[in-house]
Amino acid sequence: MIQFGPSGNSESFYAQGYSHTEQSAKFVHDMGLDCFEYSFGRGVRMSEAKAISIGEAFAAQNVAISVHAPYYINFANPSDESAQNSYNYVLDSGRMLQLMGGKRCVFHSATQGKMEREAAVALTETRLKVLRDYIYMNNLQDLYFCPETMGKIAQIGTLEEVVRFCKIDKVFLPAVDFGHLNAREQGSLRTVSDYKERLEYMIAELGYERVKHFHVHFSKIQYSAKGEVRHLTFADTVYGPEFEPLAEALKELKLEPYIVSESAGTQAEDALEMKKIYQAL
Repeated sequence: MIQFGPSGNSESFYAQGYSHTEQSAKFVHDMGLDCFEYSFGRGVRMSEAKAISIGEAFAAQNVAISVHAPYYINFANPSDESAQNSYNYVLDSGRMLQLMGGKRCVFHSATQGKMEREAAVALTETRLKVLRDYIYMNNLQDLYFCPETMGKIAQIGTLEEVVRFCKIDKVFLPAVDFGHLNAREQGSLRTVSDYKERLEYMIAELGYERVKHFHVHFSKIQYSAKGEVRHLTFADTVYGPEFEPLAEALKELKLEPYIVSESAGTQAEDALEMKKIYQAL
C-alpha cells in the first residue's frame, strides 16, 4: 500500500499546541496521512522507554513510523575511528526504530572529501559491507536500512551509487529523494518519462519486488551549480520538482512506496497534497 506522511512536525502541529512526538501520531492520522519520519539528525539521544512510548502511540493510530539516522554519517572518511562512529550512529538508530515498531532507517552514506570519486564510492561500499555484518550481528536484519540519494554534488549519493550500495544485501533499500536528484542534476525531473526512466533503471537493477515499496523523500529544493541549497514548500513556483508526473509514473509502474514530505514547515500539508494528487489519478 502506498503511504504518505511528513518528516518531523510541521509548523501547524506546534501552532495547535502540540509538543510531544507521541502526539504526532494522532495529528498525522487525523489529517488523513499514513506515516511519519522521526529524525535523529542531531544524534540518537532517546531512552528506550521513550522509543517504546512513541511506538505505542503510533501503533494505536495505525500510523507507520520510520527514522532518519544522524546527518553526520560518513562512510568515506579515511579514518577508521570515524567509520566506527558512523556504524554506531546507524546501529543506534536501528535499535530505537525497532523499539518504535518501525521498519525503515534512512541514512546519508558519505561525502567525497578530497578523494577521487570512485575511490570514495568504493570505500563507502566496503564499509557498507561491514555495516551489513553488524546489522546481522545485532539482530536488526528485519529492518530496512535506506541509503539516500543526496542533493549536493560533493556528496556520495547519485541514484546509481545508491543502487550499487543496495546490491550488497537485501537489508539495504533505496531512499530516493527526488528533490535531491533534481537539485544535483540541475532541474532534470520535469516529465513523467524523466521519473519513469529512473524508476525503470532501479527495477532493472534491483528487481520489481525490492523496488515496489522503496523509500521516497519529496520536496521542492532550491539549488545552485553545486546542487542543493535549501528545502522549499509546494508554494514555490521557481525550482521544483513537481509531484504530479512522479505520481503518474508510480501508477503506471505499479509502485507503492513510502513517501515522506520534507517541505520546510509545511511537510504535513504537502504530504496531504501529494496524497490527494495521487488519489485523483
